[in-house]
Amino acid sequence: MTSAARTATEGRPVVGLDLGGTKIAAALLDADGTVLARHSRPTPARDGATAVLDALAAAAAEVDPGRTAAALGIAAAGVIDPRTGMVTSATDSIRGWAGTALGAGLADRTGYPVACDNDVRATAGPELAALRARPHPAGTGSLLFAAIGTGVGGAIAVDGRMLHGASGIAGHLGHLPSPEAAGLPCTCGATGHLEVIASGPGIAAHYERLTGAPVDRLETVAVRAAQGDADAVSAITTGAAAAGHVLGGLANAFGPDRVVIGGGVPRIGPLYEDALRAAFASELMGPLRGLVPRAPLLGHDAAVLGAAALTTTLPLHHPGALR
Repeated sequence: MTSAARTATEGRPVVGLDLGGTKIAAALLDADGTVLARHSRPTPARDGATAVLDALAAAAAEVDPGRTAAALGIAAAGVIDPRTGMVTSATDSIRGWAGTALGAGLADRTGYPVACDNDVRATAGPELAALRARPHPAGTGSLLFAAIGTGVGGAIAVDGRMLHGASGIAGHLGHLPSPEAAGLPCTCGATGHLEVIASGPGIAAHYERLTGAPVDRLETVAVRAAQGDADAVSAITTGAAAAGHVLGGLANAFGPDRVVIGGGVPRIGPLYEDALRAAFASELMGPLRGLVPRAPLLGHDAAVLGAAALTTTLPLHHPGALR
């Protein structure tokens, strides 16, 4: 926790915002993490960055009409550099999002000091806090967190410190090479990345390649797998194994105490989970054998809780910075 952030927020409520491509979730949280108010609204993703910033500010006003909060934390889609407050890279799920001054722009609109980070790193924050609270030889702990859904995101913490990296890009696990995805084009412009075989759309697309028949969504593939469709089983287990192999290799590189797999894809059932765990275990070096990927500790509030917690750990961007 930086001293400035500690002074600004200690003992007072904080606004937490979770920005996704389809929905904005907002909450006012007391100092102990109790949710005092909630609000959600659609993300005006097709209307551009200015409209999104305005919608974020409106969501904050809904949960804190009395202006009791000391600061605002936002967990946002895209590559976020928390030091500069900039969106350094993004897909087109939010039009014109790359290059947005998220921290300063939101501070100017709300009047709050603002801390910002990538949504997956923010969601992983409470997982790291829980790990720190456990007895540990170093008193800190290391975490590997993957969010597998429409895309594949992640967060890595080593010895109690969340890694951000150059331009805030650390943790983007979906853009690691995967043999199972060899030759397949990725949204980032490269080929052969994990996201195009292990994400929900990636698994559905692989099923289409195997069958030549279009499929509307991952859940349809899961239903067909449960009915004994061999191609559906293959698409799911291939995506799961690809994720498991990559995460196992990362575990060898970073030595996590805990590995967490979140997002919508793991919820399709044991076929996916078992294939991922088997591939993960096959990669582990001796000292890590016995390490098993787990589900997240927290539920749907994890992102707004993590967003609020950013105000105690990251730089605060203050109103007036854009003028």
